[in-house]
Amino acid sequence: MRDSDDGAAGRRAEIYTYESNTLVYAMNWSVRADKRYRLAVGSFKEDTNNQVEIIQLDEENSRLVCDPALTFQHAYPPTKLMFIPDKAGVRPDLLATSGDHLRIWSIQDSAVVLDRLLTNNKQSEFCAPLTSFDWNDVDPKRLGTSSIDTTCTIWDIERGVVDTQLIAHDMEVHDIAWGGVGVFATASADGSVRVFDLRDKEHSTIIFEGPADTPLLRLGWNKQDPRYIATLVADSPKVVILDIRYPTVPITQLARHNGCVNALAWAPHSASHICTAGDDCQALIWDLSPLGQSAAGTAPSSAAAPAAAAADGGNNNIASSAAAAGAAAGAVGAAGAAGGPGSYNLDPILAYSGGAEINQLQWSTAQPDWVAVSFANKTQILRV
Repeated sequence: MRDSDDGAAGRRAEIYTYESNTLVYAMNWSVRADKRYRLAVGSFKEDTNNQVEIIQLDEENSRLVCDPALTFQHAYPPTKLMFIPDKAGVRPDLLATSGDHLRIWSIQDSAVVLDRLLTNNKQSEFCAPLTSFDWNDVDPKRLGTSSIDTTCTIWDIERGVVDTQLIAHDMEVHDIAWGGVGVFATASADGSVRVFDLRDKEHSTIIFEGPADTPLLRLGWNKQDPRYIATLVADSPKVVILDIRYPTVPITQLARHNGCVNALAWAPHSASHICTAGDDCQALIWDLSPLGQSAAGTAPSSAAAPAAAAADGGNNNIASSAAAAGAAAGAVGAAGAAGGPGSYNLDPILAYSGGAEINQLQWSTAQPDWVAVSFANKTQILRV
């Protein structure tokens, strides 16, 4: 293992790179103010000998480094990693991982220890693999998981018990995202996005259904403007943007990638910006403010009301013009859904080219001018 700095000289570097010994996939930022530029990175080996590394930017020496004492073993490749959403640092320093089980880890000064292993199946050591999860940033004791067995489970992390388990879809549930204290959305292999309100567990609202037999892989809920959800279609270079006031019809599609899109992240500090990354080795940042301007004055539908009520520097290494970004990504064609409430031929405003297919992307909540991407065995943080 080694670390390197691919940025400019000294502390003015805009890109920092960390290299692991193996391929990496799961990755996420810490949100604590006292743990600046800290990330967790999970290995991707097709066996039961994986690991999670805790890396942090050494600001004095301008490089990303790993503390070997905080590297821990993880049986299967983690499908997702998340630090507890605790900006103030008043709660225990916890990290959650998903894979064969949901695990909660306690990060201490010189070790990472397993705090809880959470599973629904008490009669067997085996359970349906977890595809993803999301930690509720409004109510951090609540965490929701998605599984290939068509269910979503809402856990009470403090008590270590299941609060609710729902049969969410007809097929595997690939992702889950909170939109408020008791409202979450899911994306599934059945091609639909559904919104659930825990106050009415018997019903859900289908806000999007893609073409038949076309799975949806990822989902992101805009925390700054809960009207908008983004989702990824399997093997597609487009990102579907949904306005929950107009169920079933995308408000637009982002179509400037030249390969399958693998990851997306809404800006934590802006209601109108989103970053996407994919097999074309590109990470693109988009400005969606035209969508909000066109929708001004439109009253939300009843389907959107619960979610809406519940949710409340430059870089020389990145092309900083829509024209440059569009040229880098290639002309793919007009975005937008025919017949939808609005169709836009949007271009990205920023573009970054990585060294390989980008499989993971996260936008830092604690330092919102930094984005992290992972590809091959590298993790990079980029100043945007």
